[in-house]
Amino acid sequence: MAKHEDLKAKVKDALDHVREAAQELHGTISDAAAKHGGATKADLEAFAQKAKAVTESAKASLSAQQDPAKKHLAEAVTHLEETQKHAAEGLKSSGQAFQNSIKKALADARASVQKVSEAVAAKRSAQSKKTK
Repeated sequence: MAKHEDLKAKVKDALDHVREAAQELHGTISDAAAKHGGATKADLEAFAQKAKAVTESAKASLSAQQDPAKKHLAEAVTHLEETQKHAAEGLKSSGQAFQNSIKKALADARASVQKVSEAVAAKRSAQSKKTK
């Protein structure tokens, strides 16, 4: 039994992976936006790629979730798609429009982390109710 629990502890849930990736995306955008001189086009290209990967991962996890976790995860996907959109818009702009795109991408990345965290909490709440 202990071996099974060890294995279970080592294998993270897909939703936890999505949250970790979304947090990493948010941190990366935040760090780039805060650095001297601000984010660069190369940073924005990297954000767009990472946002796409996190979005795909979140979408893949959707079918395995129960309500209300599924609802929160779907909202996170919407914010991740907006992050991608703002990154793409930023690549086509410069100056203040570029910086505004980064700020919008950062806000949506932050919102996606919040929604994934809410999905994790909802899932854990549902699991704890089942074990009672």
